[in-house]
Amino acid sequence: MKFEILTPLGFTVRTSEEYWQRLIAKHPDIKELEELVQAALAVPDEIRRSSRDAEVLLFYRSHRTERWVVAVARRLNGDGFLITAYQTDAIKEGETVWLK
Repeated sequence: MKFEILTPLGFTVRTSEEYWQRLIAKHPDIKELEELVQAALAVPDEIRRSSRDAEVLLFYRSHRTERWVVAVARRLNGDGFLITAYQTDAIKEGETVWLK
């Protein structure tokens, strides 16, 4: 297990080392931001529900001025797992589930 983080919504999100390696191969800019990805899950600035899939949540954490790190997770049968993580300059549409 690479990490398992308790979210403010009361469930944990986990990822394996193997999956993390695949994720950073796709998003190399996240490689050095693992702690920020974990912080996005543990102490996000905002959590939104995906407008495309109600089971997917986007955890936003500010990174720099007008930049965010987003950890995208799915909760299935009470278990949460990381789908992807990336940097963005805008918060996506979707229902706000939790605010700091």
